[in-house]
Amino acid sequence: MTDATNDTETILFGAFDRHNVGDMLFPHVLAAMLPGRRIRFAGVAERDLRAYGGHFVEALSTLAFSCRDQAVDIVHVGGELLTCDAWEAAVMLSSAEQTKSIIDERTAWLKAPTEWAHAHLGLSARAPYVLSRARFARTRGVLFNAIGGIDLEHREPRMHAEVIEALRNANSVTVRDIITQCTLDALGIRTRLLPDPAVMVAELFGDLIRNRAAEEAVSAIRDACPNGYIAVQFSADFGDDRTLDEIAVQLDSIAALHGLGVAFFRAGIAPWHDDLDVYERTRQRMRTPSAHIMASPNIWDICALIANSRVYCGSSLHGRIVAAAFALPRVNVRHPARTVSRSKQIAFVNTWEDSDIPAEVAIDEMTRRVDAVLQVDRARLQRTASMLVREYQAGFKRLSALIA
Repeated sequence: MTDATNDTETILFGAFDRHNVGDMLFPHVLAAMLPGRRIRFAGVAERDLRAYGGHFVEALSTLAFSCRDQAVDIVHVGGELLTCDAWEAAVMLSSAEQTKSIIDERTAWLKAPTEWAHAHLGLSARAPYVLSRARFARTRGVLFNAIGGIDLEHREPRMHAEVIEALRNANSVTVRDIITQCTLDALGIRTRLLPDPAVMVAELFGDLIRNRAAEEAVSAIRDACPNGYIAVQFSADFGDDRTLDEIAVQLDSIAALHGLGVAFFRAGIAPWHDDLDVYERTRQRMRTPSAHIMASPNIWDICALIANSRVYCGSSLHGRIVAAAFALPRVNVRHPARTVSRSKQIAFVNTWEDSDIPAEVAIDEMTRRVDAVLQVDRARLQRTASMLVREYQAGFKRLSALIA
């Protein structure tokens, strides 16, 4: 490592200032793969998520001031950062008491987006999770690590322009799916494909996750399901009665077919994510005798629950990716109201997984599709997991060399 690197702060920046398992895993992965660096963890807001297995996260606005005389490298850690606008960020960063009032301010945000963003987030940005080189006084390098932005072309023109300008001034841009790559290529931005950082969880944190499985939150479910269980997750917007009726029928059918229990978990507890009450309402509709809810929001408990399951079935992309990292069968479920055939889940699967492994399925197809993936040869799933690790290691090595 050069003297210049020793004198430089490496700022890992992303949406890990709110509770979402994927976003919170990213800085763990990157910190492990950047040994010897002086690392700061930054988000839009200051948050302490260490109780959930995350980090103490510094607010970007105050960090930029404290580092005004310091050389910095900025690494966007990953995720669907390119399409998150300031209003969405504010909602997801809000407390339970604040959420409704922030949602109700959408009209005010639309009228004066940068002024509203500055008042609520301390940043005059339409896309607050995309940093320009000018944000810090002495920026050395700016990297985008395995980011996503499948709906970028549909965003408001001035937000779109803000994002594109930041990307054009970066040292390197890597993206996690072909759709984002094609979108940016059409705008003249050169990119490389790189798998989502969460593909590294088994490789880097396998021992930690295996040890976590012995703790009460996961071990109680394992003990209650001696033949194994389906790890199930879906976001709160699946929570209408008709949808839950169908999910309950499908889960009962899968469980009976394979003699499995069912274990519900939350992949995120920030607004617009998952809700324990929705899971309880589903469980009450079920006949499966061994259906359980893991209440723990600790990301290592979540990873351990997935890693020790027979199959993952849910709406979260990172629930799927953690399952893939542990070479497990997995199926994403599609919200009944969504008719568009494009999603980040489909984009990732079409980029990195075998074509006959289902990406997203309708809820009334869950039994048939989960049964099919349970028949897939485990060695084949292991080959995919190993390939994703190799691709990420090689790609990240090339990326991080730019700030060596």
